[in-house]
Amino acid sequence: MNQATRDFIDSHLNDDVHTLSFLAEKYPDVDMQQAIRQITGKQKTRLKIPTFFACEDLLYPAKLSLEQSSSELTAKHKSAFCKGTTLIDLTGGFGVDSYFFSFGFEKVVYVEKQAELCTLVRHNFQALNRRNMDIIHDTAEFFLEKTDKVDWIYLDPARRTETGKKAVFLSDCEPNVAELSDKLLSKSDHVMIKLSPMIDIAILTKELKEISEIQIVAVENEVKEVIAVLHKQTTGRIQIQTTNYSKNSAAERFDFFLSDESSAEVAFAGFPQTYLYEPNAAIMKSGAFKSVSEHFSIEKLHTNSHLYTSTILIHDFPGRIFKVEKTYDFSKGSLKEFHSEVQKANLSTRNFPLHVSELRKKLKLAEGGDVFIFATTLNNGKKVLIHTEKV
Repeated sequence: MNQATRDFIDSHLNDDVHTLSFLAEKYPDVDMQQAIRQITGKQKTRLKIPTFFACEDLLYPAKLSLEQSSSELTAKHKSAFCKGTTLIDLTGGFGVDSYFFSFGFEKVVYVEKQAELCTLVRHNFQALNRRNMDIIHDTAEFFLEKTDKVDWIYLDPARRTETGKKAVFLSDCEPNVAELSDKLLSKSDHVMIKLSPMIDIAILTKELKEISEIQIVAVENEVKEVIAVLHKQTTGRIQIQTTNYSKNSAAERFDFFLSDESSAEVAFAGFPQTYLYEPNAAIMKSGAFKSVSEHFSIEKLHTNSHLYTSTILIHDFPGRIFKVEKTYDFSKGSLKEFHSEVQKANLSTRNFPLHVSELRKKLKLAEGGDVFIFATTLNNGKKVLIHTEKV
């Protein structure tokens, strides 16, 4: 990269890359294709991977590799769960996970089938001053046949089909970890697999044997990763670990055993009490609807509503907490009263026959403000609007 290209990147770091693509003739000394790739990469990593963004000599890959790479937060989450002598990352990609794993292992072996990525990542690891990394240009399947046994193996299978659509089933991913699971466990007693946040947990437990735990990681109440951990000596009981990271508070954690969910006891409330609870996205993904009720001794409004209530405030509930101000039924008289008292609110529907847009139009309700309205169904089948404010 020549100095003119470097200067152009620094000067246009916050500019729209589509507009920059038309400036090639104006800047003949600038490698515009390289510059736009670098600017795009820096813009994407500024918040997603701040450690990489801060490294001035880092080189960035094609767009798809960046889209599928872990964020710094989720990479650190995974690296906190495994330590040892040697870890193999069989699907190296942009190298984000390998980089953060390298702080917990004496050696990390980065394996990647794309030669360009191997060259780029070799440069980047040197720029980031990580010396305990081996870069191997190979496919996951071929390298697995040749390697000796190690402490941990990590995979992040490619989750796009030939048509470009995002794959959510193991059989659609490359490599197919369901077919490789026996081979993986012959090479390591501990295997970690990053999967699509869209994957079905029930299907996952059927397709992948030897699962000991499933980690569901959300950031700002959006599920980012589902992680399956395979252990050779598994107990047969799968622990589900849910984590929701947020900017302004400590991470919310809730763990349970998958087999205990079906037998957990749930109490149902006849009506909304003083406080209303909405589990975070990681718990919603996990399906721990009974376990949450039992663990926190809170009552559920309806089997399918996934909203909970109590008279006493549960400060450490992993999700949003609201103070119930008033409950309106869906009768004509009650809705008239609602219209006179609430003109602006944040609206959510849970187990309700109307979508948010339809209901907002029916209620003539402006969006925003400090009021939160939950349209839901109670255990007796009654449709209600619950007027709340966030705790």
